[in-house]
Amino acid sequence: MKKAYDTLNYYNSNAKEFYNQTVFADFERIYQKVFMFLPKHSYILDFGCGSGRDSKYFMDRGYFVKPCDGSIEMCKLASKYLNRKVICMDFLDLNEVNTYDCIWACSSILHVEDDHLLEVFNKMIDALKVGGIIYTSFKVGEGYMIKEGKYYRFLTKKEMIQLLEKTGKSVRLIDYFENEPLARRTSNSNETWGNYIIQKYG
Repeated sequence: MKKAYDTLNYYNSNAKEFYNQTVFADFERIYQKVFMFLPKHSYILDFGCGSGRDSKYFMDRGYFVKPCDGSIEMCKLASKYLNRKVICMDFLDLNEVNTYDCIWACSSILHVEDDHLLEVFNKMIDALKVGGIIYTSFKVGEGYMIKEGKYYRFLTKKEMIQLLEKTGKSVRLIDYFENEPLARRTSNSNETWGNYIIQKYG
């Protein structure tokens, strides 16, 4: 049976529009919250980098960044914006161990279907150094939604804590805060985003 959505196809088909809507969004408040937990010159994986907006911000401030995205068309636009190659890869293809000080997954892994979300979190945790952090954001709520041909997994703070417990790994939620949409997209004006900072401690 054919799925009612194809998230990567959406981003490949609408890459330029999405780029224009998101590349100049102001995430300063969120950056500062995350930087509280990061030493200078940290190594950051921008996991689902989209336009490259966040990678550029980090690079401009002396952080070492590896940008990647699942959409080949988004990778092309981000590569041009960053003046460097952006790796095209599926979230499930992350297989590094003890590599990053931070994995930045802004509005990205919410597209991972529920059957694979725990696996992706395990891979992210394995790829972190001890003491490293994950930043990620999900729309607040329960269940999932298909919108504009994309899959969105909602999440509550309670569900995130339960998900982290299921990994069986030494991680903890060290900060949570909510905000209204920051990108200029007319379709998301009534949504609330939950922001999670997760630390690996062993």
